[in-house]
Amino acid sequence: MALKKKKTKKKSIAKKKIAKKSKSTTDKTILDEIIRVDHAGEYGATRIYDGQIAVFGKDSKIGKTIQHMADQEQEHIEKFNELLIEKRVRPTALLPLWNIAGFALGAGTALMGEKAAMACTVAVEKVIGEHYREQQDLLEDDEKELKKTIAKFEKDELEHHDIGLEHDAENAPGYKVMTKVIEIGCKAAIAISKKI
Repeated sequence: MALKKKKTKKKSIAKKKIAKKSKSTTDKTILDEIIRVDHAGEYGATRIYDGQIAVFGKDSKIGKTIQHMADQEQEHIEKFNELLIEKRVRPTALLPLWNIAGFALGAGTALMGEKAAMACTVAVEKVIGEHYREQQDLLEDDEKELKKTIAKFEKDELEHHDIGLEHDAENAPGYKVMTKVIEIGCKAAIAISKKI
């Protein structure tokens, strides 16, 4: 009888060990890259919208639309600021560059007009939306909360993309070339910010 209880107990312990092993954990290097690059991207997005608002003003019709998107981006950057500390991840060393580049991109496209500013939004948010989708597939069972956060932020970014299209972005002069150049720039910034 005692032998039977011992075998049952051993089986129970073995099952628990297997259950623990089957729960996947996210590789720390991947997690660090995700948080670092998302923090950098959200910081850059806040600076793009700051640049656009500097040109259009907060009280113009388009300024109010941009401010709505900027407010959501501010929520995103605040969350990633928390995650940098919580997960002990160093931010990218390129934040000063993204500060200037983001503001310049926002102000530059705004100076070209509302449609160009919205084309910028479409291009940036397309890349970020795709990027967030890919990241969700990299996160394992141990990062369910982060996965939910990124899914929510992806939804916000795709909303911004659609707002840009609703505001006639596709009729901006040189839309295809401009959006392609901005998309390439965003993808390069993502690749660099993961590592540096």
